Amino acid sequence: MDYVAEIEKQAAGLRAAAVAAGPEAPVPTCPKWTVHDLVWHQSSVHAWAAEALVTPPSSRPVRPDEMPESGGPAKWDELLGWWDEKLALLLDRLRTTDPDTPVWTFNDDKVASFWARRQAHETSIHHLDALHARGDVPSLLWSPEFAADGVDEYFASCMPRAVRRAAVDVEGTILFHAADAGRTWEVRLTPGEPVVVGPPQDAAIDEDATVAGTADAIYRAVWGRPSHAIVSGDRALLDGLRRP
Repeated sequence: MDYVAEIEKQAAGLRAAAVAAGPEAPVPTCPKWTVHDLVWHQSSVHAWAAEALVTPPSSRPVRPDEMPESGGPAKWDELLGWWDEKLALLLDRLRTTDPDTPVWTFNDDKVASFWARRQAHETSIHHLDALHARGDVPSLLWSPEFAADGVDEYFASCMPRAVRRAAVDVEGTILFHAADAGRTWEVRLTPGEPVVVGPPQDAAIDEDATVAGTADAIYRAVWGRPSHAIVSGDRALLDGLRRP
């Protein structure tokens, strides 16, 4: 999968939706954020990822809130230009850095390819947020392959990080099924324990909750965005998933 191309594609969609919505528009999927806040966040994360690509694994890049330009330009047009610069830098470094180059990451991968995948999905979810702010959200936004990969990436990289920050406080098993991608994920949640994700282990055991739909719908659901996925059983388990 060409993650760098996906970053570029998703960023273009995000930018178009953000400009159409306007900087003061609320982002209903990110409470308390305006579109201006969303664009600043995406810009700063791109800047952070670009810095990580030139930071050895033993060090740590400056976090977005520690950057000299933290907050970004106050004026909307200047903020958009700032984002364009950060995005261009990120894309250039991803294209010119060997995917196996050791770099800093927030998980155990410690190679540059981590950031291509992470930023592709970071940008795609915030593209969706910008569409919600604009008030025009398609029911299908991503291919089954990309959306299923996003579910994998969420469970493998993002949810473990979120759980480290705040322990899961619900208990049970959720089965996610994306028919168009031919994929199924079983997620076991235990308070105070690592989240266990894998294929279903025992067909005879009833799940406490099931989430079924297209891979696109499952992708939205695991990230806590409005989704057409059908949820049966204990809805509190899905709502209890930690998001970064």
